[in-house]
Amino acid sequence: MAEVLLFHHACGLTAGVREFAATLEAAGHTVHAPDLYDGHVFDNLPDGVAYAEKAGFGTFAERGRAAALDLPAGLVYVGFSLGVMSAQSLAQTRAGARGAVLIDACVPVAEFGEAWPQGVPVQVHGMEADEIFAGEGDLDAARALVGSAADAELFLYPGDRHNFADPSLPSYDRAAAGLLTERVLAFLDRLT
Repeated sequence: MAEVLLFHHACGLTAGVREFAATLEAAGHTVHAPDLYDGHVFDNLPDGVAYAEKAGFGTFAERGRAAALDLPAGLVYVGFSLGVMSAQSLAQTRAGARGAVLIDACVPVAEFGEAWPQGVPVQVHGMEADEIFAGEGDLDAARALVGSAADAELFLYPGDRHNFADPSLPSYDRAAAGLLTERVLAFLDRLT
């Protein structure tokens, strides 16, 4: 089975992110879900983003890199929203990455290198009318990634919610989250 390093979104390591990790573990995968917020959890995106801005986004990127140091190289990196920065950076720059799943965000590949690494499959998931994902350039970055990488998939879900896969947040969308989970589990199974 796959070994996964899972990074939470701007609301922190919520019960919903923990539930997603537990779902992957129940399917037989090993999941590491570091708490980059040192126990701080927020029930809405503006408060979570304010916390991240105050501490500095670079702080969380560095914490993400540090979380991988003592883990084996053959990881699948999964990130929710803010956590995509760490997941995508590690998938592109750390040798031995097995794959990446980017949820609610995608950074232009050029941020972390010249091209997506060969042999590293990637999935990107987001809602088609999410102001953040679709309106701030993430969808464009995802389309560019899918157009340039050999094994890349983009999944768009109907709706306008950000963090739609977290059942502990008001933005949760049960149907979209269920489909996302099925697709991620199939992806992980393909990598084993």
